[in-house]
Amino acid sequence: MDYRHRFSLELAPLLPIAVSMAVGIIVGQHVGHWTVAVGIGGLLAALTMLLRRWPRLQTTGIVLCVLAVGWALGAQAVQEHSERGGQTVQRQHGVVQRVEQTKARFLVWRQQLLEQYRQWGMDDDVYGVAAAMTLGDKRALDPEIKERYSRAGASHILALSGMHLMVIYSVVTLLLGWGRRRLWSQTLVVLSIWAFALLTGLSPSVTRASWMITAYALLSLGYRQRMSLNTLCFVAIVMWVVDPLAIYDISFQLSFAAVLAIVLLNPLLYGLIAPDVLQRHRWWAALWGLTTVSLSAQLGTAPLVAYHFGRVATWFLLTNYIVIPLGTLVLYLAVVCVVSGLTGVGIGVSVLLLTTVIRWMNSLLAWVAQLPGSSIEGLHPSVVQTLLVYVLIGCCAVLLSLRRPVVVRNA
Repeated sequence: MDYRHRFSLELAPLLPIAVSMAVGIIVGQHVGHWTVAVGIGGLLAALTMLLRRWPRLQTTGIVLCVLAVGWALGAQAVQEHSERGGQTVQRQHGVVQRVEQTKARFLVWRQQLLEQYRQWGMDDDVYGVAAAMTLGDKRALDPEIKERYSRAGASHILALSGMHLMVIYSVVTLLLGWGRRRLWSQTLVVLSIWAFALLTGLSPSVTRASWMITAYALLSLGYRQRMSLNTLCFVAIVMWVVDPLAIYDISFQLSFAAVLAIVLLNPLLYGLIAPDVLQRHRWWAALWGLTTVSLSAQLGTAPLVAYHFGRVATWFLLTNYIVIPLGTLVLYLAVVCVVSGLTGVGIGVSVLLLTTVIRWMNSLLAWVAQLPGSSIEGLHPSVVQTLLVYVLIGCCAVLLSLRRPVVVRNA
């Protein structure tokens, strides 16, 4: 374990770049005139090259150049968005056209898998949860089930994200093994992840998670720290270059806020208990790790959930104790069911197990949703209030990091 007392920008050089690009995209949305942004960016780039003797001024110039790039990307995306009548802009030529064709083919395969799910004879409630959790199709999800999951603070389990893709990552890695051909195995793992992302329609949360796991796999080849703030910033920059308007997508905001909070807050919270105590009690360490991850993700997403949906779940820790193990089991059983369906071996037992686990999860979350004060309703914070809450959380994190060491658990 590595102990650090405070965060340093040297550990995340891409953070100011990502923040500048985000600010630039927002400016571009409101100001427009992407050609003006290109001109200003070119002028700033020329001035930056002349500031070699003043490193700090040159760094400031680079940040402003990135802001201008974000401005241009945001303004152009908004302009094209409005010209297409409010539809998402996709340049239908070259690589993008091929991606769309591949995506359409994978969606056909997804529909075939959904039909196979139907043939397994699941109840409607079970089928809706299974389709949403494994293939990202929420069309069959009962509104009452969605409301129960929302009140219990388990909506994230129905939205495909990093947890779901990490199961795919683990399964493929287990089948291929690490072995001597590490490069080839990780390449196949990454291809499998993106194949699954295409199968589920390339939603912003899945795309973000796919980029994160791609970076995770590549960094594992060099045995570096694989989950870091710098990695998250890199993923954000790539996604905003591809689709600047993704910054306004709710699932994108929630998934990034959750991962950012886990990266920054989880080491602080995990370090509240002495490492020697956790090393002596492995089960307590596992439970404490699940608790701190859940608390970090909740702190990171609660202000956004209140802003967008007007509610905050209060029993989220209890909910995560239920949905994380059971949800993970559902994902593994779904893989087993698909394989059993293809081979014709043990399909009845596999489907029975999958159905039973989903029913347990639905029943337990329905119980949590009925607990007193399970959800605080009627919250409608403004943008400024939401930002102030995040500032408060950040200040508390800084104070906590100054008072005690941070425990970073290296993979």
